[in-house]
Amino acid sequence: MPTPLANIPVHVITGFLGSGKSTLIRRLIERKPEGERWAVLINEFGRVGIDQALVDGRDDVAVKALPGGCLCCQLATVLHAALVDLLRRERPDRLLIEPSGLGHPAGLLELLQGEAFAGVLSLRETIAVLDPRRLDDPRAREHATFRDQLALADGIVLTMTDRMPPGAPERAREALAAWLPGERWVEAAPHGRLAPGRVLDAGPHRTSGSATRPTPHRVAASSPGPWLDLEARRPAPGRPVRERGEALGQASLGWRWSPDEVFARAALLHCLDGLPAALRVKGVFRVEDGWIAVNRVAGHEPPSASEWRRDSRLELIGPPGALPGAEALEAELDACIL
Repeated sequence: MPTPLANIPVHVITGFLGSGKSTLIRRLIERKPEGERWAVLINEFGRVGIDQALVDGRDDVAVKALPGGCLCCQLATVLHAALVDLLRRERPDRLLIEPSGLGHPAGLLELLQGEAFAGVLSLRETIAVLDPRRLDDPRAREHATFRDQLALADGIVLTMTDRMPPGAPERAREALAAWLPGERWVEAAPHGRLAPGRVLDAGPHRTSGSATRPTPHRVAASSPGPWLDLEARRPAPGRPVRERGEALGQASLGWRWSPDEVFARAALLHCLDGLPAALRVKGVFRVEDGWIAVNRVAGHEPPSASEWRRDSRLELIGPPGALPGAEALEAELDACIL
């Protein structure tokens, strides 16, 4: 009989859309202690499951995706079952959870500290990942979920600092200290790199500072979304699978293509460059010289190499009126296939 699971460290890494959560997790995995087996539970607002593709690819790290809504409300009914299944199947030494960028942490933290996982999980310091430029954006500062992600965190990781002028991290620390009550550590992570000990050696999550879920999340919880089984709808050559979703004031549009289809890199990137800069754009594609990952936040960041091989995927997230026409964009993308 297997040894009962006990006191598995759990690290919740929150952050608003495009803050760099997946990059931070990927960098942590690169420096994972030898001999440890990790499990990573990734929740995405979009319905295609891109973040799973961005961190997948190691035998000692099991990645479970929960796409199609917010972990704390729309997918709350399946979260418990997904966690139980992941723990029993993988028996990890450590668990990392990445909620959606629009996800409110309150419900997740309640579950992890509740009776169902008492003695099995040990919730460590919760981390909020922050692009400091968001502090200058009134739409972000006025967003209840954005504020609560920071307020509920034990520590805040400042990303994108390698793209900012000198002194930006210090100004962000001062702004956060003036804006948020309580104490929390704040550290910069240029290129998504944070000292692993800051996460892996963290103490327990504090029990104070809880927040009530904002009204949009409570409304979404009353009409939970379905469990999305991506394997049940596998794309065939010439027949991509299209997914759409809308909730919490944002919309998603995405596709999956057969792994047998190869995109022309130059034509594909030209097509993606034509998308509105305000959209969140994530994807993995098979191109003529391998597989690439695209991960853009308000800009045209270059692609990187990807270990993903299951299928090509693209996800766009933005306000409902900002998304392009699905049929026209799909035709453009199909024209990029060799």
